[in-house]
Amino acid sequence: MTGKERASFRALANGLEPEFQIGKGGLTDGVVEQTLDSFRTKELIKIKVLLDSAPETPRAFADSLAAATQSEVIQVIGGVIVLYKENPDIDENGKSKKKPAKKADPKKGKPLSKVKAKRALAQKKEAEKKQAKRDFYAKRRPPQK
Repeated sequence: MTGKERASFRALANGLEPEFQIGKGGLTDGVVEQTLDSFRTKELIKIKVLLDSAPETPRAFADSLAAATQSEVIQVIGGVIVLYKENPDIDENGKSKKKPAKKADPKKGKPLSKVKAKRALAQKKEAEKKQAKRDFYAKRRPPQK
């Protein structure tokens, strides 16, 4: 990786929030799995190392984690590690290249049987309302002699 590429990744990482933290447990299998999960959706991730309780230095964690995940260390500043791993399914804007699942065509609409059933139900409800209204007014009318 060239220096210009690394500088551009550092600039992009500036606005990122840390994905997770490494604490007194150190670099465990869970941390490696979590990092790999993050790389499935992102190419650039930031990790926070808790300096007071971590058993190793952030640089040692960065090198170990990069080796375990086949990623590259972009920078280590204080307790913050930035890693990069190229993902062919993500474009340069950070969006997934995979096509989303096909949605139903809005022009096609629902099957005709469902439409007819809904119409029939609506007509039935309207007829019941009209009948209830007739019954209400029939009760209010004075009896005819």
